[in-house]
Amino acid sequence: MSKYHAKKIQADGQTFDSRKEYARWCALRLMERAGAITGLRRQVKYVLIPAQYGPSITGPRGGLKHGPLLERECAYIADFVYLKDGQTIVEDSKGVRTKDFIIKRKLMLERYGIRILET
Repeated sequence: MSKYHAKKIQADGQTFDSRKEYARWCALRLMERAGAITGLRRQVKYVLIPAQYGPSITGPRGGLKHGPLLERECAYIADFVYLKDGQTIVEDSKGVRTKDFIIKRKLMLERYGIRILET
């Protein structure tokens, strides 16, 4: 059981974080079959802040290598991404709006100019 009491669902050979997410997936698949949307994808990664490395070092063969990892990347994983009327829609099936999600939502808008649709 997750922190917010959502139960994972195994369906269609995939794992969904909640019944709500699976229900939305089914609805979006119907919309895609009807031609209302195209290019439906799940779990699409957007890098918001890339990994941060220390100064580059010279490798044993003379090439430059990343220095030590200082900070891991910060990424947002969209539940669904699809095209509707020629526009990319990034959608998140939210049960609880966490502080992390709110920050990542703001970073998505600043970095990519994308407003996340919350369902």
